Amino acid sequence: MFLKVTDLAAAIGVDEKTVLGWIKHKGLPAHKQDDRYRINRVDLLEWATSHGILIPPEIFAASGETPDRPLVSDALAHGGIFYDLPGDTPESALREVVSRLKLPPSLDPEFLLQTLLAREALGSTALGNGIAIPHVRNPIVGQAGESAISLCFLKNPIDFDAIDGQPVTILFTLVTPNVKAHLNLLAKLAFLLRDQPFQELLHRPGSEGEIMVAIRALEETIIRK
Repeated sequence: MFLKVTDLAAAIGVDEKTVLGWIKHKGLPAHKQDDRYRINRVDLLEWATSHGILIPPEIFAASGETPDRPLVSDALAHGGIFYDLPGDTPESALREVVSRLKLPPSLDPEFLLQTLLAREALGSTALGNGIAIPHVRNPIVGQAGESAISLCFLKNPIDFDAIDGQPVTILFTLVTPNVKAHLNLLAKLAFLLRDQPFQELLHRPGSEGEIMVAIRALEETIIRK
C-alpha cells in the first residue's frame, strides 16, 4: 500500500520536485527506504483531501491488482440519507451518526464513536464549506462485503475546526469491507465534492431523489470517463 514519488507524480500530473516539496515543506507523510521516499496511500488521501488536491481513485489499487470500484451512488443507497440530525458538538453529532450506521454485530458502536473522535483530535476531517467526512484510519468493516455511505444533514451547524473556519452541517461517513474500497470511495467523494452545483444542492439541502440523481450524473461524467 505504498507509492513511490515517481508513481504519485505521474498519476496526478505533476513533476517529482512538486511531490518532494509537499513532503519537505507541506507535511505530506512519507518515509525513506533505500534513500527513496515511500508514501502510504492512507496518509496520502488524508493529506490530499485536507489540502484540496485531487487524487485519482485508481491510484489506491495496489500495483498489479484490479481495484475494488464501488460507486458512491450504490454505497449511499445502501447507507441512507438522514435529515435534521440533532447535536450541538462533534461528539453528540457523531453519536447520532453512529447510531444510524449499518454496523456488523461484532463492532461496538461506542468503541467506533471513540475512534472517530480520536481521529478528529489528530486533525479535522472537515473539507471546508460546511462539509466533513469523519472516518477512521482503517476501514469500518461492513457486512456481506457491501460498502455503505451515510449522508447526514445536521440540524445545527457545529464547529469541526475546519480549515476555512466554517461550521459543519453535512457529514459523510463510510462503512466498507476492505481498505481498497475505503480509499476508493473516499477519493471519489473528494472528486464529487469539488463540483460546485453539487455542493449547492447539498446546502439547500436537496431531496434524497435529487441527491442520488446528481451523484449518478457526476459519476457518469467524472468517475467513469
